[in-house]
Amino acid sequence: MATASVKTPNRKDGSPSTRQLKPEQIPGEVQDVLASTQVIDIHTHLFSPTFGKIGLWGIDELLTYHYLEAEFFRSSDITPENYWNLSKTERSDAIWKALFVENDPISESTRGVIAVLNAFGLPTEASGLQKARRFFAAQSIETHVGKVLQVAGVSDVVMTNDPLDPEERPVWMSGGQNHPQFHAVLRLDRVLWGWPQHWQRLASEGYGVDEHASGKSVEEVRRFLADWHKRMRPLYMAVSLTDSFQFPDDSITSKLLSEAALPSCREFGIPMSLMIGVRRQVNPRLRLAGDAVGKADMRAVENLCRTFPDNRFLVSVLSRENQHELAVYARKFNNLMPFGCWWFLNNPSIVEEITRERIELLGASFIPQHSDARVLEQVIYKWQNTRRTLAPVLSNAYQLLHADGGEVTRQAIQRDVNRLFRTNFEKWTAGNAS
Repeated sequence: MATASVKTPNRKDGSPSTRQLKPEQIPGEVQDVLASTQVIDIHTHLFSPTFGKIGLWGIDELLTYHYLEAEFFRSSDITPENYWNLSKTERSDAIWKALFVENDPISESTRGVIAVLNAFGLPTEASGLQKARRFFAAQSIETHVGKVLQVAGVSDVVMTNDPLDPEERPVWMSGGQNHPQFHAVLRLDRVLWGWPQHWQRLASEGYGVDEHASGKSVEEVRRFLADWHKRMRPLYMAVSLTDSFQFPDDSITSKLLSEAALPSCREFGIPMSLMIGVRRQVNPRLRLAGDAVGKADMRAVENLCRTFPDNRFLVSVLSRENQHELAVYARKFNNLMPFGCWWFLNNPSIVEEITRERIELLGASFIPQHSDARVLEQVIYKWQNTRRTLAPVLSNAYQLLHADGGEVTRQAIQRDVNRLFRTNFEKWTAGNAS
């Protein structure tokens, strides 16, 4: 994993980074440290250039992102069925007209597109779409990736890699990818909760599994995971789970999680990421935009952390109502790392609330955010939002510390931001990126 070059030099006024700050100096120092510290984006749906067309980038992909599609159907008379019959360019045109011309782009997702255009010096007014298309069409993806990550202040990107995905699989089978800023994650959705629909894929590849995960199926799933760990060298394994997830229970999901995935994580020395709270396809007409959020039973997390103390868990929950429980459980189990504000929580007002709560309960011992970006350029506005939101939260924490008699220095602020942006994750993955 690339190492950020983070310095704590003397300030321009000559004051050393170890000098006690005055309360009025704290916000400026916090903003400066946040702006100058590169982040590890620990969960995205991005791909390195090696994966070709699987990786999404450019203005038409930004505009047809499923968050904007959901907003579009609220502001347009076009039905989902008619929308899906349009070409990508026609969909993009329709969304631009409805959300950027006929309405002001004030939602988080639409503002994000404006922020990306602005970052590249492109026009943000209603007539600017064609110029944006020409700009992105002229880019080389290999060069463009570097520019985007530099603008976003991102040193490393952690992908989401499904070994059963028919488009992604050929890349791994032919040697994988070696871009130094992109790192793999072994995603297990189709194995853990999608077993009834996907077990035959494993069987067709020579693994001795059956529909009920009986017999030697567990052993064979572990062999499958070992093969893909060797192929991908993932930083962690991951699964997205519904709001009805329970552990323990008599489901195939629980069986394969406890008897195959978690033992494999221990063997390879990597964490398991649990992303809990999805309600899938509440409106199938919207396709990818049709998923929603549900409150989870956090006792499942409690039971996993207690039952498997030698496993490390990264956990993100989708419901706002679950956030306090997650932070409290992290105080009880040091093998639990809360991370990010996922999906519909990734709005600045909610991110601010959750991050304040976590700091109050956990100090700097959590991972505040990931981009969850599906389109490359989204990392620009998502990390811009994160830095903008974290600045007053951290400033408030340090000002309260100062008011209570504690010492606040730039060096201390830098140490905490390093933890939040980088080293908490690096330590949790135990250096597996190197």
